[in-house]
Amino acid sequence: MNVVIETSNIHKIYNETKVPVHALNGVDLKIEKGEFTAIVGPSGSGKSTLLNIIGGLDRPTEGQVEVGGQDISKLNDNQLIDFRKDNIGFVFQAYNLIPVLTAKENVEFVMLLQKRSKKDRDKRVKELMEAVGLGDRMDNRPAELSGGQQQRVAVARALASKPTFVLADEPTANLDSKSTKDLLDIMVRLNKEENITFVFSTHDQRVMDRARRIITIDDGKIVSDKHID
Repeated sequence: MNVVIETSNIHKIYNETKVPVHALNGVDLKIEKGEFTAIVGPSGSGKSTLLNIIGGLDRPTEGQVEVGGQDISKLNDNQLIDFRKDNIGFVFQAYNLIPVLTAKENVEFVMLLQKRSKKDRDKRVKELMEAVGLGDRMDNRPAELSGGQQQRVAVARALASKPTFVLADEPTANLDSKSTKDLLDIMVRLNKEENITFVFSTHDQRVMDRARRIITIDDGKIVSDKHID
């Protein structure tokens, strides 16, 4: 068993000194290499908080988070930035592309931070942009691309660093049906062909229909965990 994410007794409390809000209440979770998992639940259930803690974007009030065997809850802020850069890919609802950069430059940005060679960057960007069906749009800026195309660039960017896993927070929320299908087709293919681990936070039934594991959260606790054959 190759566990890439493991949380132990994760609690998250906001506004501890005033009116405490218990966003997570003792979450234990293991995700293995190559999983295609959707974390689902009503608004305010804690699913985005869990995703942010797994991704090192937020810290638990209590508990432990291990990514690839490394306890990220013990890292300081600078160590956490470096760890995220090298190990975790993110796809956000709002794309979060840098508007003044071309698609190619957006995808290669994290590799510049990793100090990868130009030859290595160029090869990786070409592979990824072709994998997401945008090999002919590398020189376009985000404003020249549709929402679905921007989200595909975001997927390529998330994979550029060769991360341990990809976290996708409501990645289809702003997309129409065709763009959603195209995006999910790409992610499923990358998951199957390259064994890339994807973890989604989603309300979207279309994402749930493609997931092979569905974890349901309510009131900050896992209430259901189903593996789908």
